[in-house]
Amino acid sequence: MDDTEIFEAIRRNLGVVVYDLDTSTVTLDNSLADLGCNSIDRAEVVTLTMEDMGISVPVMEFQQTRDIRSLVALLARHSA
Repeated sequence: MDDTEIFEAIRRNLGVVVYDLDTSTVTLDNSLADLGCNSIDRAEVVTLTMEDMGISVPVMEFQQTRDIRSLVALLARHSA
């Protein structure tokens, strides 16, 4: 997946987890917390996106993600 496809997967999964979120307002500069995700929601969005991509990322690596842009970059580094 390229960065655009990863971003779209994150946006789609945000819509699943945070059902009342208008996903058209999601940008790369948002953090998942800014969008109303608690820690469980964030883990679910990331897990669903990794499943979509068929990848696994060590949990410790997510500590450096501050916004969706950095999350996309992290997931892209682990994609095949």
